[in-house]
Amino acid sequence: MEKMNLYHTSNVIIENPDIKRGRENADFGQGFYLTSDYEFCKRWILQDAYINVYELDIEELDVVRFERDQKWFDYIFNNRRKNDKINADVIIGPIANDTIYETYGVLSSGFIQPSDAAKLLQVGPQYTQVAIKSLKAREKLKWIKADFVPADDGMKNLRFKEEETYQKQLSEAMEEIG
Repeated sequence: MEKMNLYHTSNVIIENPDIKRGRENADFGQGFYLTSDYEFCKRWILQDAYINVYELDIEELDVVRFERDQKWFDYIFNNRRKNDKINADVIIGPIANDTIYETYGVLSSGFIQPSDAAKLLQVGPQYTQVAIKSLKAREKLKWIKADFVPADDGMKNLRFKEEETYQKQLSEAMEEIG
């Protein structure tokens, strides 16, 4: 068996996630989103919360893995327009920064070349997300426990500092292209 330990932050304990509850226009389309990085989950805690801990057996599942590249960019861009073109049980890949629309808009208007757009999307830290997309995958997702985590301004501040650093790096990258 090939298993993954996964985490999801919420203000409630989620023993039985609903894969149809999430937004249709999320990075990897509608599904239940998790990460393999426990510390990353803590960055999203703005008030007291739970980090739900799961184990996913990916054996016998159709798993699509992305790197931060053009295929990933195109897939996310389509999903943000509610046009999911991949039928898989699980999608694993980087979380998109929030400039993906702007990057695509600048690219399609002819202001930058595709290779420059790809450079912009490489800016910033890379965190992995895992989207559970099918009932078959949901059945193989086992809830283990939920850790109560009080709001921690230190983690929230770390997230905000990381965002400031990202904005600076993005600005520098755009000047290089510019």
